[in-house]
Amino acid sequence: MAAYSIEEGITVTTRTPPSPRNVSSQTGSYLPCESVPHSSLSSSFPLLPLLPPPSSPPLVSPLSPLCLQALTVISNPGLRSWAVATGEALLLSSSLPMPSSFLLSMVFEELLPNGEKLTDVINKTNENVKYLPGIKLGRNVVADPDLENAVKEANMLVFVTPHQFMGGICKKLKGKVTGEVEAISLVKGMEVKKEGPCMISSLISKELGINSCVLMGANIANEIAVEKFSEATVGYRESREIADTWVQLFSTPYFMVTPVHDVEGVELCGTLKNVVAIAAGFVDGLEMGNNTKAAIMRIGLREMRALSKLLFPSVKDSTFFESCGVADVITTCLGGRNRRVAETFAQSGGKRSFDELEAEMLQGQKLQGVSTAREVYEVLNHCGWLEMFPLFSTVHQICTGRLKPEAIVHYRDHKA
Repeated sequence: MAAYSIEEGITVTTRTPPSPRNVSSQTGSYLPCESVPHSSLSSSFPLLPLLPPPSSPPLVSPLSPLCLQALTVISNPGLRSWAVATGEALLLSSSLPMPSSFLLSMVFEELLPNGEKLTDVINKTNENVKYLPGIKLGRNVVADPDLENAVKEANMLVFVTPHQFMGGICKKLKGKVTGEVEAISLVKGMEVKKEGPCMISSLISKELGINSCVLMGANIANEIAVEKFSEATVGYRESREIADTWVQLFSTPYFMVTPVHDVEGVELCGTLKNVVAIAAGFVDGLEMGNNTKAAIMRIGLREMRALSKLLFPSVKDSTFFESCGVADVITTCLGGRNRRVAETFAQSGGKRSFDELEAEMLQGQKLQGVSTAREVYEVLNHCGWLEMFPLFSTVHQICTGRLKPEAIVHYRDHKA
């Protein structure tokens, strides 16, 4: 497996893999809601492994403590365009030698309208004709629907899937990877448990016994696929060296990645911004104008920051000025699928369900904002914080039909 960097004249070296580490202490510290006073508010998966030539020694960048063997991107149909774009960015990060094979594996096989399997079409045409039509994936792409086979040689895993599927994925992978494996999550969402929210990076670490960074940011898949300049943020918990390895793997001349020592902050930004995007879509559908939309985006960003710091006091204010923060809020509220579907929902007066619109508009991809709004509402309700987060609370109630779309601006803005 090769690591990549946009820097010139990089020297390729080999190193010994690190020994397995105990990751139980690496997960973030969740602050139980009952201990937080209100006043504190002030402030079937596609897999993309990169394999080196069998006769070649493992390759790493000078910054990497890993002996790279294979990298696998794990996704499923719900976010397949982002998965393919991610794989394409990895494949085109070309300042280090190109691997000999690039595997796109889809555990949930799909049939195209003509009866062909999507994996077969990718193998024949080197193109994902359903999720990224017109984009060639590179000369080394092979499709294989076997999840376990795709990860068995990997020591770096990239998770790109709707968060609803992560529990099942981790169960399938449990015992199939070792503590030497490094992971990075591009998953935007969280699990809600009785004891509080569980971030996906923590779920990966707990279930698989491996370290997990996160990558979030203002990066719409179709724009990355056609090499328009974009940014992203890698959030890491302990090892800056591991974060730098991920930065080099993802970086291209058109995709700039920055490491931030705040995994919970980065991950919560990527999670909560989808709720704000739903609100922005309501505003667009009701033709409320740019002033209203700007206000919704500002209030949303403020509630993102306030909730993040309530749940994880270690979250840094500076994280919200990275690509994962304000930039992702802007791009998602202007051009994301959550905004687009919410706009249509509002235009229908809330009479068409999000499930119906998702099936009609997204061609098999999944909407994240509605389920995240529900999970956020559950956390707020459990902790007694509903009045402290009027925008988040209102979005969920509109999504579930308790309020009309017009209610998106019919609340008193509680000072936080």
